Amino acid sequence: MIRKLFLFGFLFFSVACFSQTKDEAFIRQIADEILLNGKTYDNLRTLTKTIGARLAGSPGMYKAEEWGYKMLQQSGSSNTFKQPVMVPHWVRGGKDEATANIAGKKKQLNVIALGNSIGTKGKGITAPIVIVNDFEELEAKKQQLRGKIVFYNYKFNPRYIRTFEAYGDAVKYRSQGPSLAAKYGAIGVIVRSMSHSTDNIPHTGMLAYDSMYAKIPAVAIGIKDADWLAEELKFNNNIRVELKTNGHFLPDVEGNNIIAELKGSENPDQYITIGGHLDSWDNCEGAHDDGAGITQTIEVLRALTALGYKPKHTIRFVLFANEENGARGGSKYAEVAQSKNEKHILAIESDAGGFTPRAFSFNCDDAQFEKLKTWLPLISPYGCNELMRGGGGTDIAPLKEKIGTPLCGFLPDSQRYFDLHHATNDVFEAVNKRELDLGAVNMAALVYLVDQYGL
Repeated sequence: MIRKLFLFGFLFFSVACFSQTKDEAFIRQIADEILLNGKTYDNLRTLTKTIGARLAGSPGMYKAEEWGYKMLQQSGSSNTFKQPVMVPHWVRGGKDEATANIAGKKKQLNVIALGNSIGTKGKGITAPIVIVNDFEELEAKKQQLRGKIVFYNYKFNPRYIRTFEAYGDAVKYRSQGPSLAAKYGAIGVIVRSMSHSTDNIPHTGMLAYDSMYAKIPAVAIGIKDADWLAEELKFNNNIRVELKTNGHFLPDVEGNNIIAELKGSENPDQYITIGGHLDSWDNCEGAHDDGAGITQTIEVLRALTALGYKPKHTIRFVLFANEENGARGGSKYAEVAQSKNEKHILAIESDAGGFTPRAFSFNCDDAQFEKLKTWLPLISPYGCNELMRGGGGTDIAPLKEKIGTPLCGFLPDSQRYFDLHHATNDVFEAVNKRELDLGAVNMAALVYLVDQYGL
C-alpha cells in the first residue's frame, strides 16, 4: 500500500513538474515573440498619429473601427466581425474659455469642458465664484450658491499609493458635482482636474447630469490655476469668472464593437474575452487611454497566431466602443452574450495605461482565485508579481452583472497615469515601447494559462 502511494505521489509530482516546465517554455516563447518581433508600438503609432482622437460619433471613431478591423484580420483572426451599437454623439463645439476678474484685472484660466456637458450658449456666463472643498462644504454654503459658479477644489489624496484609489475618491466631484451645485441654484461649475500632476493641463472626463436638476455648464481647470484661484479666494470673495463653452449633443449614431476570434478546438462555445476600448476623448491622442490596451489586445492575437497556438476555448479579442462617455459598447457585448446564453470563462481588460506591468486584479470566487495564485510563478518573471482581489473594468463589468463572468483587470504601474489621463499630453511620445510590450506579454501569458486549465 505504501509502495502504491509512493508511486502515485511520484507520478503526480512528475506530471505537475512536466506541466509547469511545458508552460514555462511556452510563455517564454510568447515573450520572445513579442519582445523580438512585436508590432504593439508601431500599431500604437499608427492609431495615435494617423487617426488621433476618436470620441464616439466622431470621424475618428469610424476611422479607428476600420483600422481595428483590418489589424485584427492581419493579426490572424479566424473570424472578424462588427457588433453594431448605438452610441452618443457629443461635440465640444469650439474653444472652452474661462477668465477670472479681480478688481478690474483679468487672468485667463486653463480649462476644458467636461464631457457630455452643455455649453454656455451665446456670450457665455459671468458670475461670482464660490469655492467648495468637498460636498460637506457645499451643504454648508448652499444658501450662497444661487446665481454663482461653484469651484470644487477637492484634491487628489497623495497618501494613496495606488493612484486609482485617489481617482475613485475624487471623481465624484466631476461626475456628480455639477448637478449637486445646480440643486442649490448654481449656474456653472469649475472642477479641479482629476490629477496630481505638476503641470497646468486640464483633464476632461464624463459628468452625469441628474434629471431632477437643471443642466449647467461645467469645466475642469488645470492644477496650477486651481491652486492660484484657491489662494486668491482666501483674500477676495468678490472674484467673478466669465465662462464660455459650446458643448452639445447631436443625435445618436451607430458605432461598433470590433471583435476577432480564435476558435477553440475542444470547447468552441466557451469564451475567454480580452480587450480594451477603441474610443478616446476628443482633446488627445488617447495613447495610454486606451490605445495601449487596444494595441496590446491585437498583439496577443498576433503572437499566439505567430506561434501556431491552437486554443482549447474560443478566445475573443474585443475593441470596445464608447467607453469614455457612455459605456455602451461593453453593455451591448454583455447583452448579446446573455441573449445567446454564452458561457464566458474569464474577461480581461487593459485600460490602465501602457506602463510597467505590476499586477492582475480579479473579481472571482475564492476557489478560482486560489487556482489563479498557483500560476503566479509562471507570470511574475515578466512583471506582474502580484494577484489582487476586486478586478474588472468598465467594458467587462456588464458581463459579471448579466452572466456572472469572472473578471480580470491588468494593472500596470499607476504613478504617472493621472498625469496624462483625459488630457492633451496623452500622446504616443508618452508611451515607452518596452513597457508596452511587456504588458502584452503578461496578458498573453494569462490568456494561455486560462485556456489550458480553465478556472
